[in-house]
Amino acid sequence: MTSLFDNSPKKAGYSFPAEWAKHEATWLTWPHKEASWPGKIDMIYAPYCEFIKIVAQGEKVRINVNDEATKAFAISKLQEEGADLAQIEFYFNPSNDAWCRDHGPAFLLNPKAEQQKVVIDWGYNAWGGKYPPYELDDVIPTRIADHFSLPVFNPGIVMEGGSVEFNGAGTILTSRACLLNPNRNPHLNQEQIEEYLKECYGAEQVLWVGDGIVGDDTDGHIDDITRFVNANTVLTVVESNPLDENYILLKENLEELKAMRLLNGEPLNIIQLPMPSPVIHEDTRLPASYANFYIANAAVIVPTFRDVNDEIALDIIRGAFPDRKVVGIDSTDIIWGLGSFHCLSQQEPAV
Repeated sequence: MTSLFDNSPKKAGYSFPAEWAKHEATWLTWPHKEASWPGKIDMIYAPYCEFIKIVAQGEKVRINVNDEATKAFAISKLQEEGADLAQIEFYFNPSNDAWCRDHGPAFLLNPKAEQQKVVIDWGYNAWGGKYPPYELDDVIPTRIADHFSLPVFNPGIVMEGGSVEFNGAGTILTSRACLLNPNRNPHLNQEQIEEYLKECYGAEQVLWVGDGIVGDDTDGHIDDITRFVNANTVLTVVESNPLDENYILLKENLEELKAMRLLNGEPLNIIQLPMPSPVIHEDTRLPASYANFYIANAAVIVPTFRDVNDEIALDIIRGAFPDRKVVGIDSTDIIWGLGSFHCLSQQEPAV
């Protein structure tokens, strides 16, 4: 551990920018694993390509594909949605699954360095070994870094992009349910994990909430619960129905957020976001949450669920992003894969 931290990204002046900072591109991994959307994978391509179409209006979209046949199929689906193919690039990085937030590269910046951009390649084990195989996904960050001749840091522990949230001013937000789960890094305690996060992401502070929403197979990713929208403000989901199984855990998370203090000693500015009604498919409760939005250059893209709370949530998110267009895209079919737009994407910041 000491040798890594002696030469950590933080000590070299690198940090992970907030998602609202300007992007060079958004990275995706084209969905192809039918087992992730059993009986529904054909239905996800229209909303998925609508998402790409909107993102491509403000930045490059870089898509990992398995082979030429996958690329051709992706182009045909993107053309059906009218996406700007001039803004879309394909890279032959074979994958096991589509969740690029978790297996994709984490890009860090140091504007003062000769090499201004670097990549962190965390270990990846498909959320605690739940969905083998995952060996192809695990090496994607280094494949991408090698293609662009970017230096790579290898911390040597498991970490997923959806488990951490950043305010761009030294603070990371995460959940105990995920990062302290023994299926990730059983040899590390909370203090040791905090040290990895701070040294590898260039941060000064880690704040912890408790649990994730019901149906989240990642063991509680923060990107389904609480999201920074600026350096001192979070949107956090709450459940209004006391009989709902998310009610107590989200109430407890809210109380923890209220007690938190940022590096400057100030409390968080907390905006509450409703949950949609339970989304059930084949007797399975799905992790539907409006918090799984993605902040692109052109827009903030929000999953919607054909629910009475869709417009309420969109209006709240519009209030949090007065300078950005906020767009809802139906995620009812995509969420059958147990994730939505934020889970599927990873931003590459502009230098």
